[in-house]
Amino acid sequence: MIKTNHILILAILMVAMPLQAKVYKVTSPSGKLGLSVSVGEKCTWSLEVGGEKVLDDNDLALEFEGLTLGQGAKVLKQTRQSRSEHIVAPFYRQAEFDTKYNALTLKMKGGWSLELRAYDDGVAYRFATSMQGERKVLGEKAEFNFCKPYGMLVPYARISKNDRYRTSFESLYDEVNAGDASKADGRLALMPVYVDLGDAGRLLLTESDLWAYPGMFLRTTDRGFEAEFPPYPNNTQVQDGKYLDYLNVVEGTRTYPWRIVAYAEDEKGLAVNNMVYQLATPCKLDDISWIKPGKSTWDWWNAIRRHGVDFKAGINTETYLYDIDFAAKYGIEYILIDDGWYRNKNIFNPIDGLDIRKICDHAGEKGVKVILWVSKGVLGLRPAKAFEHYSKMGVAGFKIDFFDSQEAAMVSRINMYAEEAAKYHLVLDFHGHYKPVGLNRTWPNVLNFEGVAGLENLKWAGSDFDMPRNDVILPFIRQAAGAMDYTPGALRNASKKEYRTVNERPMSQGTRAHQLACYVVFDEPFAMLCDSPSDYLKEDETTRWIASIPTVFDRTEILSAKIGEYVVTMREKDGKYYVGGLTNWEARNLAVDTSFLPEGNWKWKIFMDGKNADTVGSDYVLGFFNSITKDKGPVTIPLAPGGGFVMVFEK
Repeated sequence: MIKTNHILILAILMVAMPLQAKVYKVTSPSGKLGLSVSVGEKCTWSLEVGGEKVLDDNDLALEFEGLTLGQGAKVLKQTRQSRSEHIVAPFYRQAEFDTKYNALTLKMKGGWSLELRAYDDGVAYRFATSMQGERKVLGEKAEFNFCKPYGMLVPYARISKNDRYRTSFESLYDEVNAGDASKADGRLALMPVYVDLGDAGRLLLTESDLWAYPGMFLRTTDRGFEAEFPPYPNNTQVQDGKYLDYLNVVEGTRTYPWRIVAYAEDEKGLAVNNMVYQLATPCKLDDISWIKPGKSTWDWWNAIRRHGVDFKAGINTETYLYDIDFAAKYGIEYILIDDGWYRNKNIFNPIDGLDIRKICDHAGEKGVKVILWVSKGVLGLRPAKAFEHYSKMGVAGFKIDFFDSQEAAMVSRINMYAEEAAKYHLVLDFHGHYKPVGLNRTWPNVLNFEGVAGLENLKWAGSDFDMPRNDVILPFIRQAAGAMDYTPGALRNASKKEYRTVNERPMSQGTRAHQLACYVVFDEPFAMLCDSPSDYLKEDETTRWIASIPTVFDRTEILSAKIGEYVVTMREKDGKYYVGGLTNWEARNLAVDTSFLPEGNWKWKIFMDGKNADTVGSDYVLGFFNSITKDKGPVTIPLAPGGGFVMVFEK
């Protein structure tokens, strides 16, 4: 009788016990990174770096109506593979690169899978489903729970008063520790987020391959972050802060975005991390020969002020013919006609005095291309008519603005714009856009994304807006995700003491040489010259230097860096080497190690801060040198507060 009771009690306990979780692990080719997933009553993941656990007990789940993937999961099959890839990367920070990874796919009962990858430069996971018909996604659980209160740099969203999810994606970076909600003030964090593991390395939290699905925000928790996704809007044409009770209706058979933890041993490596690009859907275009990167004039920053001319400047034909002539003189590839060129919110109705066809004809004669700005609300959900109309007229592309959200309908619209524009051989520059998620790999006609606290903020931001500090943070966080339309090139350059906001004649913070260095340090396949052509014509030396710097490169390397303090970037293009350096508001001497040069003798030149650049920001000096070799040793460059330099080496 006692034995029977024991059996009965044991049976009851076995029924009450949860299913025993089983752990599956995939490691990076080097063995440095280990991504583990525990599968049972719930699914969780963890990350080890060098054998030390840094993220642990992170729930993952995908909720549909009547079904939650990740709860009570049962593995039917596990598939492991190791792959090497050679990726051709047009208009990226390097022309091509090799990568390899180890992958683990867990095929689950119920028609879904969990895919995991471990590269040497990061780990990632995603859901995949193979179900019939459409499914309504109610939510997704994604967590980043840290094992220690690591230091982080976090951009918190500047949100609309009426909408938690509406933002321009232009934020500076706050220093916080994992689990510290004091600076969040209820706001959501934007991706990427930077995590300092100390001697163990550096991490970036972000995502890739986003389509027909909302982008991820991060909500601060007592251990790190939990994902929060904007629901589907009640009205896809109007952003009014009203949402439905689901994320999106999706096809039953599809993959979902990659959840990424990028890794590097230090910030230098993080700045050239390829996780977002290599996880994106490969290029869908057979022919990309028509896509031309380059620089452009920009009328909005300088309030269309032209002087020393025989016409009244403004949004009119004469102004843009003048801009074309300026661009042709210096070999600038594009001119941009920004906000205000059409009336009554009708893209087919240019204002009086503006002849787009005449402008395009003149541009064609001069070897210059024309880009038109348009609000996404005006372009609408059926852009083909506008794209066809203006491409036939000779327009080369569009700058599309004011997306200001990453809910699923907006993500789908952005992807549709990229695909539709490619049909008419149009390049695109997206503004008011979330961080890059690999769309530039899939559709390389998308040359640039804003989603950055760029120079334009200095038209209205106060002196507490620290742009030099921001400039030496961006390469390691925001730019690691992809190109950014920062819009450098300011000719009115102010010291920290002298800077003030002047909307129609804005100035930069820092020196002239700092502005030029941005063209080397920042990834911008479509780069602006933000000031007036009339001013550039008076600053011929500066303008020729800007015009001589390419916008895409064969190779990129960070020579030295300390996030938030300074960065020195080397770019190689067609046998020439370009080195750009930036500092925050601290004056410093930076040593440039020239060992990156191939064997032989090289001549070089430099554009650097002048002796008085600390008080007169526009002060610069040029140097020209006949010979240097790779074993020369470091060249030490003095930088003023908010300063910079550009060096060019050629055989």
